[in-house]
Amino acid sequence: MPVETMMDEPKVGADAKNIAAAYDACTKLARAHYENFPVGRLVPREMQPHVHAVYAFARYADDLADEGYAGSAKASGAQDVMTPEERLKALDDWQRQLCSAPGTPGLHFIFTALHETIRELDLPISLFTDLLSAFKQDVVKRRYANFPEVLDYCRRSANPIGRLVLLLHRVRDEELHLLSDQICTGLQLANFWQDVGVDLEKDRMYLPEDDRKNYNVTEEALFAHRADANYRKLLEFQVKRTQEIFDKGGLLTKKLHGLLRLEIRLTWLGGTKILRKIEALNFDTLNHRPTLGKGDMAMLFFQALTS
Repeated sequence: MPVETMMDEPKVGADAKNIAAAYDACTKLARAHYENFPVGRLVPREMQPHVHAVYAFARYADDLADEGYAGSAKASGAQDVMTPEERLKALDDWQRQLCSAPGTPGLHFIFTALHETIRELDLPISLFTDLLSAFKQDVVKRRYANFPEVLDYCRRSANPIGRLVLLLHRVRDEELHLLSDQICTGLQLANFWQDVGVDLEKDRMYLPEDDRKNYNVTEEALFAHRADANYRKLLEFQVKRTQEIFDKGGLLTKKLHGLLRLEIRLTWLGGTKILRKIEALNFDTLNHRPTLGKGDMAMLFFQALTS
């Protein structure tokens, strides 16, 4: 569950002092969150506040959609969990604040920082609204008819993050952005296949319905956690085509330099490593969730530096 990061929200306006306070609050959120990894550590120090503002925006909204806790504060009991209707209303309000003019009274502190980042780096608002559309979809859509539907979700839930990372580094080449899309889509798909068992607990399936029918994998079998030959073949098929998507995006790291190249290379290696771990489990992600341990991360970091 989310940690209580909103206890001491600064009362901010749009002046320089309050903008700095808002960035500091975003940094604390990024470093304290329950699912947090070292957000913004592999970027120049002057860029870290911008990374933390973008992360805080997405993390807070994702918590509203996926966890159902208002304000991303840890719920004290089931009565604190928002209904789907309340989640959508909260996400609509998050989008209203995103699209409001900077300095509008009553905005959450995240937007005091984010609006400044958007202004300073000339970021397209569509990337943020795409993310919100994916979060809203998670509230209401729990099944996917085919792979194009899944890819459309990835286009809005994952690809904007990669594009924002490039834009934060002032990389605006559309060819590089398209390669980033492949890596981000691959990473999102790898997470789906990694989390099949976890998502079932939320009554959510990203395995396309037509693929499940082709491999004779029923919802009943999934909820019974029957990792039989049919399920394993279905996952093997998904892993194979996900690797093909990763491979298309792999060229991106050859076109980047410095810390940005290292960050993207680590992302690519991490996603493909998850696929290898799924293979090592003989594709049983109904009963096991492959993860990257400290040893894996050390090895991936070494590979990223030397490859």
